[in-house]
Formats: sequence, structure tokens, C-alpha cells
Amino acid sequence: MDFSFTEEQTLLEESVARFIQNDYNFESRQKLVKSETGFSGDHWSTFAELGWLGVPFEEADGGFGGGAVESMLMLENFGRGLVVEPYLATVVLAGGALKHGGSTEQKARYLPGIVDGSVQGALAYVEPQGRFNLADLKTEATASGDGYTLNGYKAVVLNGPSADLLVVSARTGGDQRDESGVSLFLVPGDADGVSRRDYPTVDGLRASEITFENVQVGADALLGDEGAGYPILEQVIDDGIMAIGSEAVGCMEVLYKDTVEYCKTREQFGQPIGKFQVLQHRMVDMFMEHEQSKSLMYMAAMRLDEGYGPEAQKAVSAFKVQVGKSGRFVGQNAVQLHGGMGMTDELNIGHYFKRLTIIDTLFGNVDHHLKRFGRL
Repeated sequence: MDFSFTEEQTLLEESVARFIQNDYNFESRQKLVKSETGFSGDHWSTFAELGWLGVPFEEADGGFGGGAVESMLMLENFGRGLVVEPYLATVVLAGGALKHGGSTEQKARYLPGIVDGSVQGALAYVEPQGRFNLADLKTEATASGDGYTLNGYKAVVLNGPSADLLVVSARTGGDQRDESGVSLFLVPGDADGVSRRDYPTVDGLRASEITFENVQVGADALLGDEGAGYPILEQVIDDGIMAIGSEAVGCMEVLYKDTVEYCKTREQFGQPIGKFQVLQHRMVDMFMEHEQSKSLMYMAAMRLDEGYGPEAQKAVSAFKVQVGKSGRFVGQNAVQLHGGMGMTDELNIGHYFKRLTIIDTLFGNVDHHLKRFGRL
């Protein structure tokens, strides 16, 4: 396998890393988390100006034709900086649904706004009873005149408070858990009948509970064919797993490196605690968990770029399992080795651990993806 990056990929990685290092320190990030929107509009405009919002989309749609490797490089650096701007929700999820399932007209209507930063999106697919089953839907879309009427409820809609465009999964046929009969719809965030309850998440992002009550959309709001939305949704979620998994790898790198530095300076019994052999073993284990996760990250990205199918799905699930296990190990040990400081809100350690904890449950936890890997 060739693990070397192209010149374009290297330049992209360097530009994101430089931005995180120069313009995204922990203190400024915490101020953004406490702001009204929960992120920086100026940063979002910078993302657009640098072309980052168009990386995954085809050149014909105004993007740069990037794939999983390019997204991996960006999101790993976003993880190092604990970036709170809604790249995942807007570009990877909502934009990904348009990328994989949108018609030429739908792409032409919505993707330019996503690429230039003027449109933000969200994927409304989670329902309380569904756990991690993407097909378990009570939200319904019934044919009505020349379009559809949507009724239902969606939970944990990431970036719901700021979303101009909602990609909504709803059942147009079949039973509650059938993969057939799932359809995707493009719904304006301010459409009549859409009501939201916004809230901050434990890892510093923003989300919404959204209710759809007799929401009217036209036939042109249907993404792909009626009843055939499940494969599109599954591919979008796997892209999302690749993104948050890469973010987790970046988080783990910061945690183990900061912990090593802390153990070099924190003294106990007249010497740095980093000289105690048992703690050295622990730090080596943290390093190894990060390296194993990074190796699976490369494999999953290459499998996705080779073409979406069972092999790519297996690689993504394997990556998610590794990230879940390693993220917990690295996070717990970073907090423990920092002692009481690791529990404080003022130190970055706990915030990285919170993000890793959410990533573990987002898009399916370890148990879910072990079962999925077995089925595949």
C-alpha cells in the first residue's frame, strides 16, 4: 500500500494545520463555545475562502474533487484543534447526501451555497426508538398533490440551530424497520410546520430536537428515488464515521503528547512522575492505541476511495471499533495522569475526552460496529 500523499494533499494538510496552530487555540475555542451561535462566522468564511468547504465535491459541482483521504487530512487537524464549526453537519452529512443522491438540478441549486459558505445544512435522521438502526423510522412522508407532507420527530440534529437546509429521512412505504421504503427529502430550515428545540451538547457543539407537523414540500424535494434512500443514507453515515474517526485520531494525538509533556514536569517524591516505570508503560500504551487507530484510518480512507461497497464498509466499521476502544483508553489515562487537573474545565484534557466520548456513540458504538463487521 502507498501511504504517501500527493502534492495537493500535502498542501491541503499543511494549510489546515497552520490555521489550527495560528488561529485556533483552546482559549479562543472556549469563547466560541459560549457564544450565541457556538462557532465563528469569520472562521466559516475563512473555510470557504480557502476552498475547504468544497473539497469533497466534484469539480463539475463547484468543488475540488477530493475524496476520503482529503477529508481525513482535514478532519484529523480539526480534531487536534477541537474545531466547533459545523463542517461535519454541513459538508460531510448534508452535502454528502446531495453528493451521493442529488439530481443535477438539486446539486446546482444547493451545493454552490454550501461551497461558498452561505448555506449551512444538517442531516435529520436520528429517532429515539431507532438506536443505531437507520431504517427504524416513524417519521412519515405521504403523497400530497404534487409533493409530500412530512410528519414526525427527529432527535440530536447536529447543527440544527443554524441549518438553512435539512436533509430528512422519512418513510414512504414498508414497515417501521424495513430498509426499503426509506426516502430522503430536502426541507428548508424555516419551512412552515418545522419547530426546533435547540441546545448545546456535552462536547461543545449545538444540536436540535426537530418536529415536523404537516410540512409541505414539492416533488423536487425528494432526494433520489422514492423508497430508495437507505443506501444513500448508509453511505453518508459511513462518510461521517470516516470524518469523526479522523477527528478522534487528532484528539488522541494531542492527549498523549500533552500527557507526556506534563509527566516530564510534574514532580512527586523529588523527581518527575514521567520517570516512574509504571507511568512510562501507560504512556507507551497510549501512543500505541493512537498509532493503531491511525493505521486503520489510512486503511478505511483508501478503501472508501477505491469504491463504496462491502470492503469499504468493513474497513469503516473496523476503524470505528478501534477508535471507540482507543479513544476511551487514551482519554481515561490522560485524565488520570493529570490527576485532579484533568477533571477541571479550565484544562483542555477533559474537553478532548468529552469529544472522544461523543464520537464513540455517534453513528454507532463499538458493539454496533462489531456486529456490523460480523454481518459483512
